[in-house]
Amino acid sequence: MPELPEVETTKEGIKPHLEGQIISNISVHNPRLRVPVPNHLNELCVGKEIIAITRRAKYILIHLSQGYLLIHLGMSGHLRMAEGDSTPKKHDHITVALTNNLLLRFYDPRRFGLFLYIDKDPYEHPLLAHLGKEPLSDEFNGHYLFQKGKNKNKPIKSFIMDNEVVVGVGNIYATESLFLAKIHPSTPTKILSEEAHLNLATHIKEVLQQAIACGGTTLKDFYAFDGKPGYFRILLKVYGRKNQPCMQCQHPIESVILGGRNSTFCPKCQNWRL
Repeated sequence: MPELPEVETTKEGIKPHLEGQIISNISVHNPRLRVPVPNHLNELCVGKEIIAITRRAKYILIHLSQGYLLIHLGMSGHLRMAEGDSTPKKHDHITVALTNNLLLRFYDPRRFGLFLYIDKDPYEHPLLAHLGKEPLSDEFNGHYLFQKGKNKNKPIKSFIMDNEVVVGVGNIYATESLFLAKIHPSTPTKILSEEAHLNLATHIKEVLQQAIACGGTTLKDFYAFDGKPGYFRILLKVYGRKNQPCMQCQHPIESVILGGRNSTFCPKCQNWRL
């Protein structure tokens, strides 16, 4: 599933091609996404200028001269730019045509994505209204994490993957951040000191910034707006490396199931308590 770095990479990639352009047509090739695409999407958007492209959590917002497009890439989706005379590929569900003769295509084989039109403040929409802090913002820090988690008994990995606490820290980046912070993923959040939360918040920011610089992580489905994969995969230290030697101590990487997800860790480097 695309996580924050992949969505940020996508947003920054499409931004210069879209901002300032006018939508000339929207073709819905398959409306059957997680939420059905509005059948009057074209008439809602045609003729409107694209004012800005922003991101909130793992959602991309296309700000129009009137209204907004709210996009989520789901489990397997991506957005890409194409030339105006190109034909849609299999699993291209939506094509946005622009007056500069470029196309924005929404591709989603598993159809868990979203492509919605909103005519009111998008930050009050139910999908966005209750989201937590942005991990790369100044508001997200160790003190904030400590205050939110000091009475929480849930495993620290589940805590930092809770979108009402902090957004966009998915399985890959939570796993890598906990390894760098030397914290076992099963550690109850409330037993960690404020210093440990400070250390963890620092590494979450570090891992996400590094992943964005690499264009995200491509494991199977994710590709950027230009069709290129993300290269953070080559820097992964523990994610997806079960039974392989730890890069720091050579102890075999182990795994535990937390919240239905496989969580890899080094039992020697990642202390149970910190």
